[in-house]
Amino acid sequence: MIPDSVLDCYGLLCPVPVRKTAEAIDGLRSGQILEVIATDEWFGPDLEAWLRHHPHELLKIQQVGQEIHAYLKRQ
Repeated sequence: MIPDSVLDCYGLLCPVPVRKTAEAIDGLRSGQILEVIATDEWFGPDLEAWLRHHPHELLKIQQVGQEIHAYLKRQ
């Protein structure tokens, strides 16, 4: 999957990665994909909670070593 934009949240702790994700996805056009790279162990659950209140689509989330890679599609 090739993202239109990549957000590096390496080393940032809750709630900063989700806040930065919200700001970054607002800068995309509908249908574009944002990849977020985070290391906070709570990023996945925090992101899923945030998405329950926003229309964007979580395409994939995976653990790669210490990193969590999430791919979101702007609606």
